Amino acid sequence: MTQTITLSRRLSQLFGVFTHSGSGPGGVEKVPIQSNRAANARRILYWCLVALAAAFILTLQPVFAASSIWDAFSEVMKDIYGKLLGISTIIAVTAATVALLVRLISRNQRAVDEATTWIKRIVVTWVILNTLGFFIAYLQPWFAGGQYTP
Repeated sequence: MTQTITLSRRLSQLFGVFTHSGSGPGGVEKVPIQSNRAANARRILYWCLVALAAAFILTLQPVFAASSIWDAFSEVMKDIYGKLLGISTIIAVTAATVALLVRLISRNQRAVDEATTWIKRIVVTWVILNTLGFFIAYLQPWFAGGQYTP
């Protein structure tokens, strides 16, 4: 019990909220540790840092501007998809390897059947992800703007 109270007091002192003393209703009275001046100084420092970050963001915005928001969105999606496909390929190969090992090693027919269905699911999911990538990378520019030009 005394360790919990001591820890509570120490945390209160570290974060500058309140400390507890034994005079008050229920034996607990909240007394502010820091003066108003220190709290105001921290508040001013916080808002100065917020203003500095906002100014930094506003000055960098023209550097990253694309010709349109849709071009920027397309580039971001292609980048995310490329990383997702790389990770999903590694995961699919690993999971398929484990399922294949279970299928080859197991003597239980139920485990062999489940491993076979998992291999099918993994392959189908991987093919779907690759097909979506093909559509995004190669077929989407053909339909851009509502005009199909082969």
